[in-house]
Amino acid sequence: MAARRPHPPAQAAQPPRSPDQALASQLERFNARLGTYLKPEEIARVGAAFVFGDAAHRGQFRVSGAPYISHPLSVAETLVGWHLDAHAVIAALLHDVMEDTAITKTQIADQFGKTAAELVDGVSKLDRLENQTLEEAQAENFSKMLLAMARDVRVILIKLADRLHNMQTLDAVRPEKRRRIARETLEIYAPIANRLGLNFLFRELQELSFKHINPMRYRVLEKAVKAARGNRRGVVDKIREAVETHLPTWGIKAEIMGREKHLFGIYRKMREKHLTFSQVLDIYGLRIVVKDVPTCYLALGALHALYNPVPGKFKDYIAIPKANGYQSLHTTLIGPYGMPVEIQIRTQEMHNVAESGVASHWLYKDDPAISELQRKTHMWLQSLLELQSTADSSSEFLEHVKVDLFIGEVYVFTPKGKIIALPKGSTPVDFAYAVHTDIGNRCVACRINLEPMSLRTELRNGDRVEIITAPHASPNPAWLTYVRSARARSRIRHFLKTQQTEAATHLGERLLARALDEIGQALSKMDKATWDKFLKTEGTRSRKEIYTDIGIGKRLAAVVARRLLAKETSAPEAGKAGSITIRGTEGMAVQIAGCCNPIPGDPIVGLIHKGQGLVVHTHDCPNLAKLRGDRVDWINVEWEADIDRLFEVSIQALVQNRRGVLAKLAAAIAEAQSNIIDVRVADKQDTTTTVSFTLEVSNRVHLARVLRNLRTVPEVMRIARLKDRKA
Repeated sequence: MAARRPHPPAQAAQPPRSPDQALASQLERFNARLGTYLKPEEIARVGAAFVFGDAAHRGQFRVSGAPYISHPLSVAETLVGWHLDAHAVIAALLHDVMEDTAITKTQIADQFGKTAAELVDGVSKLDRLENQTLEEAQAENFSKMLLAMARDVRVILIKLADRLHNMQTLDAVRPEKRRRIARETLEIYAPIANRLGLNFLFRELQELSFKHINPMRYRVLEKAVKAARGNRRGVVDKIREAVETHLPTWGIKAEIMGREKHLFGIYRKMREKHLTFSQVLDIYGLRIVVKDVPTCYLALGALHALYNPVPGKFKDYIAIPKANGYQSLHTTLIGPYGMPVEIQIRTQEMHNVAESGVASHWLYKDDPAISELQRKTHMWLQSLLELQSTADSSSEFLEHVKVDLFIGEVYVFTPKGKIIALPKGSTPVDFAYAVHTDIGNRCVACRINLEPMSLRTELRNGDRVEIITAPHASPNPAWLTYVRSARARSRIRHFLKTQQTEAATHLGERLLARALDEIGQALSKMDKATWDKFLKTEGTRSRKEIYTDIGIGKRLAAVVARRLLAKETSAPEAGKAGSITIRGTEGMAVQIAGCCNPIPGDPIVGLIHKGQGLVVHTHDCPNLAKLRGDRVDWINVEWEADIDRLFEVSIQALVQNRRGVLAKLAAAIAEAQSNIIDVRVADKQDTTTTVSFTLEVSNRVHLARVLRNLRTVPEVMRIARLKDRKA
């Protein structure tokens, strides 16, 4: 451990002893900017932090050859541009000392206070564990950083500034590492900047990532934009002059700025819409800043009177702000020569938020728009803690966060008129979980704009969504194939894991009781001393864990029974086995085989699959021959006498090819009180057609009634139940 360095005298930071003129110039600029908003005593503490960091990093150099201290100084400069407080600037200057030197968190706390030390610790990476992959280590570090960010948003602002400077100096890094860092930036850090409303930083990180991931495409596109700039700039200048002349006639005073689309934005549009560069017309646009919200709408009317708007291209982000607090009116106008130009109209306060996002809190503290952004950011950060609490690993947490980082682009309404923002492609299930976890867990159906719709329907802007719930409903694993939001995905997974554990524990207890009964011992009579000895031998903490392992197939009940009684682990004698009763409602620990779809009344057998629990097949399932293995994997099972639920079954009918035959078949099935889950028409000939149905029935008697009804349809030539399906 390095010896504690004495606190330097209270003075502004001085250049290091190295005669590096670039660093001296950078430091001079940094000190000048500090004086614009920090107090003298705060500037002195920042100066002390620079001296401390310079001493800690002395002798270290970046890959480019520059003194290492130039990097933390650049990071601190970015924070000074956002007017962040002295604690954050100090942490930026020291953000690498815990990773790259012998300095400890305690030393930083002693010298510069607990707040600065906590910020440095939040940004610092964890030590990589032995046998841990690079991906696992990255997920662990990212999880740590996000949780620190949830406590203090300054952690992520320091990290984003750190990533910006690393991306700006990435040319010195070897190509493979360059591409990996750039891809990570594009997938994680740029979306975080966007989510926090740091628009300038977001665009800059995207551009730099694109440059390093696709250097050739970047250069070609850059050249094409420069070539097109002269031709198109003239048209945009004409539009700008017309707008500058026209707005005052409506009594509107405005600041008008030209803006150019970023290369990554052009590239993404070309890829997503399969366009050539010449077909991307909206490379240039205008931004209009006015005094207040009413003037924004007045300016919109004035512009629509000047040039024709493009239908469907108007977006009102003032009435409905983006999740990151962004507000503006967007419209696209058809200017001279038929060239479209995108116009953004906003107030100065909206412009501040659009450019600086959550960092505006330190720039414009008295702005009410900033307070609202702070509230939204706090809610998002709290949602990260919620996601972390339901994730099984850092990798799963990172996966949820990646989903959550893509800003909601669909705005829908609750029945009471509240606006809910969701990711593009979201479904009513996402909506249900956005309202409340219990609503999502109990969701069974929905109405969209008062019409009954499927739960997998993709929601559109302006939809009014109503969720229908049932007291005993629970999440369906199939929901995971179409939900889009991180909250919905994490909550569904959490519920299913909990349900599977509980169901597996109950099943395992029943299986062990049956196994003990086979060798003449009752589970209820096993004393605590026997259990304690067994648990110690197995290295397991509780009986519940043993039951769960049996239920999901990790342990065999017969083996556990014999070890409990200190007997040999041979299989039970044939003919002595009892049966496990199946209700079909046990949960995920008991699964109905999809290959044969057994229903009550069918003779059945059970197979313990490791990690899946008990899978129930019909005794004549065609796939059993492939599955047969060790005898102890098989369990005798039978249906419970009174089962109150529906089971899926498949049937196939050969029918005459006549008009209306499908309607007749559906009517016959409905008359027998059965639901149609799926219908497929195949093998259509001139005179006959094969129709396959997946139905819901309660048992074999119910199925027989359905088949009898179908046989009364004159066009039915042959009908049979299907059992030979691929699982």
